[in-house]
Amino acid sequence: MRALTWQGTEKVAVADVADPRIQEPTDAIIRVTSTAICGSDLHLYSTLGMFLDAGDVLGHESMGIVEEVGAGVTHIRPGDRVVVPFGIACGSCFMCTRGLYGQCETTQVHEHDKGAALFGYTKLYGQVPGGQAQYLRIPQAHFGPIPVPVDGEPDERYLYLSDVLPTAWQAVEFADIPAGGSVAVIGLGPIGQMAARIAAYQGASKVIGVDLVTERLEMARRHGVDVIDLREVDDVSAAVRDLTGGRGADATIEAVGMEAHGSPAASLAQKAAGLLPDALARKAVEKVAVDRLAALEAAISSVRRGGTVSIVGVYGGATDPLPMFQMFDKGLSLRMGQAHVRRWTDAILPLVSDASDPLGVLDLRTHRLPLEQAPEAYAMFQEKRDGCIKVVLDPFATGDGS
Repeated sequence: MRALTWQGTEKVAVADVADPRIQEPTDAIIRVTSTAICGSDLHLYSTLGMFLDAGDVLGHESMGIVEEVGAGVTHIRPGDRVVVPFGIACGSCFMCTRGLYGQCETTQVHEHDKGAALFGYTKLYGQVPGGQAQYLRIPQAHFGPIPVPVDGEPDERYLYLSDVLPTAWQAVEFADIPAGGSVAVIGLGPIGQMAARIAAYQGASKVIGVDLVTERLEMARRHGVDVIDLREVDDVSAAVRDLTGGRGADATIEAVGMEAHGSPAASLAQKAAGLLPDALARKAVEKVAVDRLAALEAAISSVRRGGTVSIVGVYGGATDPLPMFQMFDKGLSLRMGQAHVRRWTDAILPLVSDASDPLGVLDLRTHRLPLEQAPEAYAMFQEKRDGCIKVVLDPFATGDGS
């Protein structure tokens, strides 16, 4: 089959790899009909290469048609259309029975003291082959895959159940926005876009979005978000206070992560780590502060006293410096972590199935391209060219996409 493989820093290639096969009774194989590029894939593309091997198959946002199931899989069968959660969970361990699927004890990567295994996401999270491919083996398929209607709707109505929607939903839940309250979303990539829409859907009276990319700001405006253009303000927190009666937002959602703009020193640290041999680079990331913290600092400074900061952006540094005095003095609550996908999908599925599209899932994808064009798509997404906000790849397409 054809699959997108990591080959080095900022170098990916579509290559022929072995077809996946059933290995355990709880496995399933799907023919992938759509697979998206996630913002956290860019961390692998440019920053976390020391945890990858050449040839690793990337991607963790996938859906498709079931081709084969193991003997232990009964809730889906060949021919079903399913979405695949990005985290791999068993559904029955101590953590899963508490809804903490991102910490599944069956798939935890004990070698690196990490949580549940993830598709296509480095040695740290199990080095499980990812879904930017024509076919995908799904471990723990007796629990994970989410059946969706087979006919009549484009994949993009359901695809984001794999990651974007449950991650954004959890970010809003963790933000604990009071009824009729305000929230500032730092970063308007796909997760930030959907977090802003979900917050409004759940009753926030004022949703503020912060970014510096014109197309992202325009998309947020289309969905009723008050936007702050970072290119036009010197102080994000002051701009947020101006929109919230001088107090600051009741909650903030940090939806950027380790590669935030406005962090020149940390940017140099990331680049320096990337030049080291893999063994030394891994030690640097595991022991040193290498994250760019501008977005997180903006989230902390923009929230009101006694408010909540919900962190959904991915971070990888071990000793990142935080403004502890400010956090303590303001009495903030912080919540964060990998999304517990199946904890939220039962609530989200009726919304994406609704013909009125209350969350605007059909207004997120900006590019649909053949898998063969994935290397160009990664570069376009990283450089924010051509109005690129969300790329969906078609593993079997032969044309130019749209």
